[in-house]
Amino acid sequence: MANKETVRRERPAGKNPLKLMHRVLSGRPRKQYAPKIPLYLERKNYIIKTADNLQELHSALRLRHSVFIEELLKKKKRSGLDTDQFDKRCDHLLIIDRRDGKLIGTYRLQSSLHTRRWYTATEFHMKHIRKLPGNKLELGRACVHPDYRNGVTIALLWEGIRAYTQASGTRYLFGCSSIKTMNRDEIRQIYHYLQQQDHLTEEHKVRPKGRFRVQGLKRQLKKYPLHQSGTELSEILDMMPPLLRAYLKAGAKVCGNPALDKNFRCIDFLTLLDVAEIGRRFAGKFDLHASTPQG
Repeated sequence: MANKETVRRERPAGKNPLKLMHRVLSGRPRKQYAPKIPLYLERKNYIIKTADNLQELHSALRLRHSVFIEELLKKKKRSGLDTDQFDKRCDHLLIIDRRDGKLIGTYRLQSSLHTRRWYTATEFHMKHIRKLPGNKLELGRACVHPDYRNGVTIALLWEGIRAYTQASGTRYLFGCSSIKTMNRDEIRQIYHYLQQQDHLTEEHKVRPKGRFRVQGLKRQLKKYPLHQSGTELSEILDMMPPLLRAYLKAGAKVCGNPALDKNFRCIDFLTLLDVAEIGRRFAGKFDLHASTPQG
């Protein structure tokens, strides 16, 4: 939901979707790409929209490659694109700077109106989330250009999510929220912090799948009591990405233990937000008449 989603090693039956996506993006054969829910908003110096052609989709995948593969992992793919089997089924939210046409942020959106296959389910057992009433929207692959990592861009992404949520009649937002650590002591502190702040719930019986479990976490949680100094709290908050902090401020809940993503050297929390119960302080971001960000 907040930061990244790893390309899985599991290969579905039939044709390889990664190869198919590469052929689409490289024009072999030439296929069209269109959004399932078209979206276009202008906010002063910025455009908020869903990608509506292959060129715009290509731009989103290239920005993701720059952030997730080059910046985070210090690697490069020959294609220069970050793709997986879910991309062709999703809408892709774009934030564009109108002054120079630069793509500054993107978010992958997948609605239960169009699919029952979720990226999040590759890491978590989540059958109770699947059974929740109403339309559900999976958020993922969020990334922002390094020069635009500020409150304005976060507000623009929220504006796009709000508009898409309303257009799709979404009741629940969910996805993987990533925190860049694999240190078990830090994971324990983060878990305790979420628990202490009432951000954690076990109601939906979510748990990481076998190879994604943080080994020894249960023992660590029992061994060390819930106690954090002011310095530790500050360090924990610094580790949390802005979008995750925004979800929690809106009233989102973290569901159970995190999954350990060794490919991207981080942990993922399944984060769930009931649109009908968004906190009053944050409700303006989902209001049709909400003020627009300035920039």
